[in-house]
Amino acid sequence: MGDVLTGFHTVWEFDTDSVLIRFERGIRTPKLLQALGERRIPYEALAAVELAPGRRGTVVLRAVPRPGADPLMDVADGQLKESTDPYRLVLPEQRDALAEYYADEIRAALGPDAADPALRPLVAAPVPPPSFKAYDGKASFDGRSVAFRWFWTGASSAKWKAGDQRFAVEELSGVEWRSPELAGGHLRLVPRGGEDQPSGPADQDPAAVVFGMGYGLLHESLPFGAAVLEAVRAAAPSAPAARVPAARPDPGGIADRIRHLGALHDAGLLTDDEFSAKKAQLLAEL
Repeated sequence: MGDVLTGFHTVWEFDTDSVLIRFERGIRTPKLLQALGERRIPYEALAAVELAPGRRGTVVLRAVPRPGADPLMDVADGQLKESTDPYRLVLPEQRDALAEYYADEIRAALGPDAADPALRPLVAAPVPPPSFKAYDGKASFDGRSVAFRWFWTGASSAKWKAGDQRFAVEELSGVEWRSPELAGGHLRLVPRGGEDQPSGPADQDPAAVVFGMGYGLLHESLPFGAAVLEAVRAAAPSAPAARVPAARPDPGGIADRIRHLGALHDAGLLTDDEFSAKKAQLLAEL
């Protein structure tokens, strides 16, 4: 498309196969969007696009990502407020016709699998902070492993007894994040094989850090969790290849080979023992 659509705090730049979403760095722009900077969203990563009236004389254009396509939105799991939704563009209502035009253009560009979950990430996770402070510890991620170092002022006795923790991404199957803007905010690492296990309180779990007032901030903990999830999915073992059953030998072909062996035996080129052994071997293949 090659066009630009400018809204409040956000600009969408349209390309033939994707849209580049850029976020302003003004003081009124939410910190999460400032931290994201910009994100390129392939149209194949989208399930739909919505257009609806907004507040105070605005219209809202929102792209809907496919489950599994964007680790950031998978970790957020519907917990973001409208103001911090990176897939949302707010425009003056006078531009509703233009917004409708671009909504139709995006719909026409959606991939054939738009209604299905994505089988692999299609949007890169944002660059995370190397670490952030939770209420009960410091979480760090170097791309290969996640480390939790407990604070004596906040960590529970259960975590102190367990000691500081380190988890290789290969040992994990997922990330559970509860927004620091909600009660019980935390980031929990899900061990491989433990997906169906009940999880206890985050403050007692050495695989989790707890948020609190001023700790586990949204613009730090969410990109952090998304980057960990992206690494976990990249390290997941591939599904085993389907076993292809061996082709069943053709009885007619084996009979021909036995007759050929018989001719060689009659000609004296095979001994009685050699002929019997080869014949038994062929018959065993049936």
